Amino acid sequence: MPKAIWNGAVIAQSEKFETVEGNVYFPPGSANPALLKPSDTHTTCGWKGVASYYDVVVDGKLNKDAAWYYPDPKPAAAQIKDHLAFWRGVQVEK
Repeated sequence: MPKAIWNGAVIAQSEKFETVEGNVYFPPGSANPALLKPSDTHTTCGWKGVASYYDVVVDGKLNKDAAWYYPDPKPAAAQIKDHLAFWRGVQVEK
């Protein structure tokens, strides 16, 4: 089962997931909300749309903008709506 791990904590895990551009996108409800803090950061992908971010916080340590998701993706990326992906040192194990 794929897991996203940072600083020794499992942030998300699910048997169901989507892979887009080499990134594992975990479905809504598969992440531990206690480890995610909403960020004001937003970026735009030409074909997926506008991404929103979360900071990952584990044991008082902050990983700024380490998770992202598309709350309102373009039609070509509809399958990843509200799914979380990770970077910035978060290890995704399959």
